[in-house]
Amino acid sequence: MSSPTVFTPTTSTERIAAIDIIRGIALLGILMMNVVGFGLYKAYSDPTNNGGATGWNLIVWWMNNLFFEGTMRGMFSMLFGAGILIFTARQTKDLDGSIVTDLFFRRLLWMVLFGAIHCYLLLWIGDILYAYGIIGMFAFSFRHWAPKRLFLGAGVLLLFLTAWSVSDYYHLTSNYETSIVANQKKSKGEPISQEETKAIEKWDEKVKEMKATPEQLKAEMDARSKGYWSIVLHRAPANQQTESFSLYRYDFWDVMIMMLCGMAFFKMGVLKAAKSKRFYLLMALTGYAIGIPVNYFETLHIVSNQFSVISFLQSWVTYDLGRIATTCGHIGLIMLFIKSGWLPFLQKSLAAVGQMAFTNYITHTLICNVIFLGFGFSMYGKLQRYELYFIVIGIWVFQLIVSPIWLKYFRFGPLEWMWRSLTYWKKQPMLRVQPVSAGSYPLTNPS
Repeated sequence: MSSPTVFTPTTSTERIAAIDIIRGIALLGILMMNVVGFGLYKAYSDPTNNGGATGWNLIVWWMNNLFFEGTMRGMFSMLFGAGILIFTARQTKDLDGSIVTDLFFRRLLWMVLFGAIHCYLLLWIGDILYAYGIIGMFAFSFRHWAPKRLFLGAGVLLLFLTAWSVSDYYHLTSNYETSIVANQKKSKGEPISQEETKAIEKWDEKVKEMKATPEQLKAEMDARSKGYWSIVLHRAPANQQTESFSLYRYDFWDVMIMMLCGMAFFKMGVLKAAKSKRFYLLMALTGYAIGIPVNYFETLHIVSNQFSVISFLQSWVTYDLGRIATTCGHIGLIMLFIKSGWLPFLQKSLAAVGQMAFTNYITHTLICNVIFLGFGFSMYGKLQRYELYFIVIGIWVFQLIVSPIWLKYFRFGPLEWMWRSLTYWKKQPMLRVQPVSAGSYPLTNPS
């Protein structure tokens, strides 16, 4: 009788270094964007709410909107799509592949639980693990599609998402215009219709959602300066909104598009550094030629209109086109960096950060919670936007130094080890038999 097939986590020799490096860059970039949510109130998109909108603060906001907004998350989502193919490509003696499927869905169900814990108990409203766990179950069904079909599917979803954004824009604009007329009638003492009353209510609700008053800012700062359980209860309603309505209105389409693109790029060899330098140069130039101008005109329009609610709504119509193209540009540029062989010590450190992405991602939350919330240093809402990036740089340096040192002695990061052990229902070996030497990690696939 033959022995049963035994599945184990990916070994270091099976890893694709280019993917780890991209993941490492994306993870550090995600902190660059998320730190605003950790430290300031309603300032992620609108700098006038908190943290300053002039001088260096405005410059930082401009740079983020031009080059980074949505792109770091986009790269991370692409790599998750590629990871589906890597994980499910295991050889199995079961013709129906039931073992791999069972492991894959167990892996994602644990991710859903980790995401819920990260959001509700570790207090990060911007958690992406919960969304990846759920959306990954849908993306699984498309893993056998050819690259052209995957790109076509992503394109159809992009058109659908853009159409939805256009619809939202026109409905909200209609409410705005109706509310202006209705308020003018009210000021003159004229009666207004039930439809006009609803339009005023809807528009006021949208303004309250996007624009912070000094009273709201003070109330939020006070709430986040209290003890841990008080903050947990305070954040619960917003967290529930994030992991319900926001997931299916925004995150599902956003992430699914990039997962399909990631699968296609992986099958084409793009994410394995298997293409020529000329290919990656054209990829970078094309992506930036489309994405940067779109991002620029969106950002300029917002600033020119004094950060009005309407200007933000207009920018959302082309948001996905700009960020997807810019993300592709980033992939091309990073691949050129990898294939150049420049700064090998930095490439090794970035690969280590990427290999420990789960641990490093949660570490971002733990460090920022201690800095900003009441059970730590209670700095929420007190720093200017540009000052947040001193914290970001400090965390970057810490993780770039610690991650390769950790992986010299251990096979996984702590949370990666726990996740794998739970996935395989078996405690995984943690210690390396021998420490890995600094130069043993392959980085490039030159061509």
